[in-house]
Amino acid sequence: MSQNTSNFSKWYIDTVQKADLIDYTPVRGCIAFKPDGYEIWEHIQEEMDKRFKETGHRNAYFPMLIPESFFQKEKDHIEGFSPELPWITEAAGEKLEERLALRPTSETMIGHLYSNWIKSYRDLPVLINQWANVFRWEKKTLPFIRTSEFLWQEGHTAHVDEEDARKETMQMLTIYKEVVEGLLAIPVYDGQKTPSERFAGAIERT
Repeated sequence: MSQNTSNFSKWYIDTVQKADLIDYTPVRGCIAFKPDGYEIWEHIQEEMDKRFKETGHRNAYFPMLIPESFFQKEKDHIEGFSPELPWITEAAGEKLEERLALRPTSETMIGHLYSNWIKSYRDLPVLINQWANVFRWEKKTLPFIRTSEFLWQEGHTAHVDEEDARKETMQMLTIYKEVVEGLLAIPVYDGQKTPSERFAGAIERT
């Protein structure tokens, strides 16, 4: 083991830089994926996407800009993400009537749209996945692990009842574990998160 591993952050940054995976940009906490680094992401995305589609999920894309009023409808969201939210207040030289957040995650936008798309139980289940970028204005950043902008995957499903929703959750946890352990050779400890580890507004998180 090299001497640098006693300082994980330094060892880790040295490793990703010497492997020529990333470069730093002038924006704090934002990195550029160089071709070798992005290709790693492409392989992970390809393997996960294949498994998602095998279980009936389809990909869609949702806007990056989230109106502040959407967060106000769900106070837990704004309280949980507020310290990490970058806001757009001006565009084309004019002040916006309503602030727009750069996507911290997409629950508020997708919940709004699903309320229009789902009219009865006949429209269920909805099995949608999104590949996107996400913004969290992190105080301390580390390439690939915690950055202000990062590549992201999030499934948003709607079900007839709680039992069906829980079956979906367990199915997807199995897929995640299979990819992380089988493809990336990273050990996984699966289980239920504590209340302090849950996303803002979540009832449970596994």
